[in-house]
Amino acid sequence: MSIIQEISVAVLDLKELKSSSRYQLFRYLVVGGLNTVFGYAVYAAFNYLLLGRFPYSYLVASILSTIICNTYAYIGYKFFVFRTRGNYLSEYIKFYAVYGLSIGINLVLLPVVVVITNKFLPNNIYVTYIAGAILIPVPILCGFFGHKRFSFRA
Repeated sequence: MSIIQEISVAVLDLKELKSSSRYQLFRYLVVGGLNTVFGYAVYAAFNYLLLGRFPYSYLVASILSTIICNTYAYIGYKFFVFRTRGNYLSEYIKFYAVYGLSIGINLVLLPVVVVITNKFLPNNIYVTYIAGAILIPVPILCGFFGHKRFSFRA
């Protein structure tokens, strides 16, 4: 079963999670929420610094912010959410594999969302910021189930 199929099934089964898994999901959302705020701030900063310097600079901003924020998130997920010991390099590589899916999806969707957003807000200088914000749920859903079942599987 692919990660996307597992995510679909898991989202439908959220009500049946054991209480320990629900608490783990809560911890994941706390760490993820903090990382989302941090990540969006880093994306916005890179977007601001790179905007207009070359075409599609918002994609470079997305890649750079993702690399920084994924490392930050890895530490929170490893020690606070999934509470695993050892296996640092193995889990870090798996962690990036899971986020590789999110990065790929974001890089495909971001230009599409920018174009669509630009139709609703033509010539708005904030279009790339708004598009980045719209896509925030993508890595949240991919991440929890991918990390739980692959990166930090006990």
